[in-house]
Amino acid sequence: MIRPAPSRRKRDATISLINVVFLMLVFFLIAGTVAPPLDPDLELVDTSGLEGSEPPDALVLHANGELSYRGSPSDPATYMAGHDTGPVRIVPDRNALAPRLIEVTGSLRRLGASSVILVTEQALE
Repeated sequence: MIRPAPSRRKRDATISLINVVFLMLVFFLIAGTVAPPLDPDLELVDTSGLEGSEPPDALVLHANGELSYRGSPSDPATYMAGHDTGPVRIVPDRNALAPRLIEVTGSLRRLGASSVILVTEQALE
């Protein structure tokens, strides 16, 4: 009597899926450590309770293109007349036009500012 060939058991696809997920996990763990981590002893400054305001010694460029210094309207020549030729800080409004910002920074440099620093908001993620 001839015996029929034993039927092969079908392999469960779940094992392959688990292997793929495991390999992806290992990949993302390795890829996430490419950047050097921050020093573990470092304690970041907590600014959640601070009120947002411009530095007191900075020019503010409003969305309409006007400049102000300490709440009063100003212009580059007036500002530089009362300050030394050190670095100048500008706090531009998010909606201020870039050509106006370039115009103001150029004026400040021509009037003697050694450098112009833009004060912006930065978030650490």
